[in-house]
Amino acid sequence: MRVVVFGAGAVGSRFASALARSGLSVTVVGRASHVAAIASHGLVVEGEPGPPAVVSAVEVLSPRTAADVILLTVKSYDVAAAGEAIAKAIPDPVPVVAMSNGLGIEGALADGLRAEGWAEPMAWILRAVHTVPARHIGPGVVRATGTGEIVLGQNPSMPDWPERLRAAFERAGLPARIAGSIDREVWRKALVNAAINPVTADHGIPNGRLVDEPWRGQALALLREALRAAAAEGYEFDAGEAERTVFSVARATAQNRSSMLEDLDHGRRTEVDAISGAIAAAGHRHGIPMPATGRAIERIRTREAERAARG
Repeated sequence: MRVVVFGAGAVGSRFASALARSGLSVTVVGRASHVAAIASHGLVVEGEPGPPAVVSAVEVLSPRTAADVILLTVKSYDVAAAGEAIAKAIPDPVPVVAMSNGLGIEGALADGLRAEGWAEPMAWILRAVHTVPARHIGPGVVRATGTGEIVLGQNPSMPDWPERLRAAFERAGLPARIAGSIDREVWRKALVNAAINPVTADHGIPNGRLVDEPWRGQALALLREALRAAAAEGYEFDAGEAERTVFSVARATAQNRSSMLEDLDHGRRTEVDAISGAIAAAGHRHGIPMPATGRAIERIRTREAERAARG
């Protein structure tokens, strides 16, 4: 299996390293400095044994890139543009595994693929979510900051691919399973992200601090609004179980800094629109007040603007 990881950030690089170490041919598409470092000394994942992984690295996907399957790990706001780049370079469709955070990812990806000529893009998209943590350290170097799992959806147009990918991830040491309802799993992760990410990013704290007040109360307010929005969309979750999940994740990743906090610290755009923004939009469609979520979105956008102003 020839795998392309489109979006070689921290998590994408961790996936690429694990899959390459398991014996697969892996190409990563990433930023110039990351690509140059990988070409020079391989892909380093701190916290994993062994030498740097040997992967091909390119800045731009081209028709010369051999691909049987593409793992899409870009930020949510880059999904549509990534779809365009994929379809332009690879006119004959291959499976694309959409692993980005947030709601509505499949639609954005399909729009991008369709714009550059894929006639029936949804037939080639597999949705997936994951809880595999990683942190970018520098060009060519990321750090594994805990364990997690990959949850794969199904697509009747590609009945064999979920199991092929599950087996490949497992051989690479990345726990994976196939979900009966991937939409429910997407919402499940969105609930956790919506409770953890904005609070940690706003206050500059690691995940583990969420178990303490006042941050615990803020996370719970966001979670409760998200639960009401999910229920209105047809995805009921037990409130007690959801609360336990959020704080279990916070404890399990106590030293980890959420992706939203990392983005703010590095002056990057966050995924608040695809996570909290999409949940707020779902709530508003059903007439549900979302005051805590609205305040969280505004505070993160303010933080983004402040960092942009500082350069």
